[in-house]
Amino acid sequence: MSRLGRKEEETLIEMASATDDNMVILINFKPSESAGEDSNGPLYESGSNTESELPGNSEGLSSTETTLLIPDHQVIDKRHQSKDSVFFRDGVRRIDFVLSFVDDPNKDEEKKVDRRREFERNLQKSGLELETEDKKESENGKTYYVKIHAPWEVLITYAEVLNIKVPIKENDIPCTIENPIDCMLSPFRLPEKVMHPDPDYFTAPFRKDRQELYLIHDESTFFSPSVRNRIVFYILTRCPYGTEEGKKKFGIKRLLSNGTYTAAYPLHDCQYWKKSNDPHCDNERYTLYMEWARFLRFFKEQPLDLIRKYYGEKIGIYFAWLGFYTEMLFLAAVVGLFCFLYGWFTMDANMSSKEICDPAIGGEIIMCPLCDMDCNYWKLNTTCRPSEYSHLFDNVATLFFAIFMGIWVTLFLEFWKRRQARLKYEWDLVDFEEEQQQLQLRPEYEAKCTQKKKNPVTQEMEPYLPLTSKAVRFCISGTTVLFWISLIIASMIAVILYRLSVYAAFASIMKNTQTLQPISGLLTPQLATSVTASCLNFVIIMILNFLYERIAIWITDMEIPRTHLEYENRLTMKMFLFQFVNYYSSCFYVAFFKGKFVGYPGKYTYMFNHWRNEECDPAGCLIELTTQLTIVMAGKQIWGNIQEAIVPWIWNWWGRQRARCNPENLYSRWEQDHDLQHFGPLGLFYEYLEMVIQFGFITLFVASFPLAPLLALMNNILEIRVDSWKLTTQFRRPVASKAHSIGVWQEILNGMAVLSVVTNAFIVAFTSDMIPRLVYYYAYSPNADSPMSGYINNSLSVFRVENFSVEARPKDQGDIVFCRYRDYRYPPDHELKYSHTMQFWHILAAKMAFIIIMEHVVFIVKFFVAWMIPDVPADVTARIKREKFITQKILHEYELNKLKEKLCQGQTYQGMEKEFIATEGKMELSQAM
Repeated sequence: MSRLGRKEEETLIEMASATDDNMVILINFKPSESAGEDSNGPLYESGSNTESELPGNSEGLSSTETTLLIPDHQVIDKRHQSKDSVFFRDGVRRIDFVLSFVDDPNKDEEKKVDRRREFERNLQKSGLELETEDKKESENGKTYYVKIHAPWEVLITYAEVLNIKVPIKENDIPCTIENPIDCMLSPFRLPEKVMHPDPDYFTAPFRKDRQELYLIHDESTFFSPSVRNRIVFYILTRCPYGTEEGKKKFGIKRLLSNGTYTAAYPLHDCQYWKKSNDPHCDNERYTLYMEWARFLRFFKEQPLDLIRKYYGEKIGIYFAWLGFYTEMLFLAAVVGLFCFLYGWFTMDANMSSKEICDPAIGGEIIMCPLCDMDCNYWKLNTTCRPSEYSHLFDNVATLFFAIFMGIWVTLFLEFWKRRQARLKYEWDLVDFEEEQQQLQLRPEYEAKCTQKKKNPVTQEMEPYLPLTSKAVRFCISGTTVLFWISLIIASMIAVILYRLSVYAAFASIMKNTQTLQPISGLLTPQLATSVTASCLNFVIIMILNFLYERIAIWITDMEIPRTHLEYENRLTMKMFLFQFVNYYSSCFYVAFFKGKFVGYPGKYTYMFNHWRNEECDPAGCLIELTTQLTIVMAGKQIWGNIQEAIVPWIWNWWGRQRARCNPENLYSRWEQDHDLQHFGPLGLFYEYLEMVIQFGFITLFVASFPLAPLLALMNNILEIRVDSWKLTTQFRRPVASKAHSIGVWQEILNGMAVLSVVTNAFIVAFTSDMIPRLVYYYAYSPNADSPMSGYINNSLSVFRVENFSVEARPKDQGDIVFCRYRDYRYPPDHELKYSHTMQFWHILAAKMAFIIIMEHVVFIVKFFVAWMIPDVPADVTARIKREKFITQKILHEYELNKLKEKLCQGQTYQGMEKEFIATEGKMELSQAM
């Protein structure tokens, strides 16, 4: 290659020793003349004593910095440049990152100017090239823009530091045989150029001393824009800007937080609604918008390779997971819909609701009051409509669907592992190790941890947090989390007290209000209380979420996690634990506590010795759990879409309106992106959290609501397009980052999958009325021709009203002698009056047996399915081995050819021939293996 002669002149990466404050000194090197010509600016050669300090090299590799200074800012007419240009004024050097700041005439402005001057000087020392747009040329006349370009020498230096893989040969492995049914899926396919924008290559980690090995056709396009902005951001987060209060200060994050800069972001490549006129622009953003981010494309597959190329692997893996989750939801939604339809079509054949609605049965049964003193006796047939609708969800299909979802969860997680393994191979993440990005030391950790100790592995001095300080921080953090969880429990108790307090009011209003009489059969006091309490609970959930998000970030920062991965995992666990309790506590209460500890008339159980515990409807509590689940789940999804789509759109619309106040000014690419919303480092975190909470709704409580997967499916079809639309049109381009999996969320999903089996078994056993009906059907029914007739009367016990205590006795006693209540107790004329009957113990034993049997059956099937499905597909395993073999062969041949060149040029030294023989032997051994 033409790069052979040039390569010899480049300086290799030199290892630098850590200083006493654990800052790695970046070694300057002198670029060649050709390098200087490529950079479009004269070179400033510094002496060996010119040093720039950056935070410790946390990736296990040393860094190299160029001393590459650009000339003074040139004054060029801005009108000569396209407003969509992503290049410097010379039209050659690509803008890889943009920093913005405004004049702030206050007491700190001089300090900010000094910080910016020192920071930009150190960026130039590190090899980056800068070009500043004066505020007079900006749209608002206030903002300065510092454009940053990473020249070739910087890119290849940090490509080696970050272990970035680059192409070495086109992939010659034949594609898998097409599926015969692919032709049927053609309406859902995208064009091949969109799905696979780049050819498939064999890749290898970049090495500066092996540049002729790689397929470098054009230096300006060899590294994609996402890789370039990742490299520049790596430098920005470690570049120092001075010493304040005796401590070294560094990193763009601190400069953003203290207001020195207002924004830092890479550029989108064009406008999203039309292609750029610049022939050098890739127009990938436009393609993503047209083929992916519009809702009318909801039935199309996602261009995952293009998403990964434009936004990086971390965002790509999220959309791959979300798309796969949505595909799997389709099966669960179809089965759940059939279960719901079964309940709908068999509603008229439900003997329990028939008896409740029958005037001769339900109309003659007088029920005991549902609250003390203020509530009156009521007839059973007033709950006719709720009992009919409860059959929609409480039927035999509920049991089948609960078992099905336990198996579906396993299939989803196992097939996702296979999909993830395939993506790891296709996206060159097989050998990707977290320490390359996620395990690197956080700059905040290095800045705050002033004490150092020797790393037993690297034998280098590293910052560390003393055990005593760590223990204190964890105690404060744990106490804070417990306090907020206690706050959730307290709010849930408040909602329960609301339920207990307003029931009598609703009963009185509905009884005395004539306008509500037409709907009194549907809108019962129980249902009105449940709906209003669910809405109130949802409002409290949203308020607590808003407050706790900021608390969680604050206490995680206070803990000073060592690595980025540790930071994300700690924040994830805090947020998930809080939201798990926040969203699900009310559902757990209705499912497992409401109506379970009521007592019986004459001896009711009271909360705080004042409020009588709630009772379930005669048809069971399942309909209330369904109501609670529907309101919270649907409300969360609607509110989430408003937050994600409408709020950013409003802010951006307002920004565009202000920009139009100065139409004579040129609205450049960096100004357009500056006015967009900031995605933030935790942007994906909230997306995952939203989906995982939804996953909990459709797995933990799905036995009570078979339509939950259908609601989730419709939401996720919208969610994919909303997320893609906002990311492509409403947010600045995020900094690309790598990830080979969904991280800690995988373990959370596994835990919820196991818990879902237990919760659904308990819901079917204790919340549903299925087990008592089955026990009656097989053991206590007196009518062989109609086994379920008489069930309602059998499930209601008798109470003599004169046995009411003075505090519980209704004000309007009337001439009623007996009332009925839902329980299995002996009548008042029995010698064991009001104690549990034998049928109660039979039902309890049946419930426990059902839970044990269902859990064991589902767990055995789950483990068998997980064992049967390998985590990595066989063809992917073969391709990985083939690529490793080819890559090793290419590298070995390269080493052998280099040795041959040295031998031919007469560059012999003692042992050269032995090295040549050893290299040949290594090739033969590799081929044999």
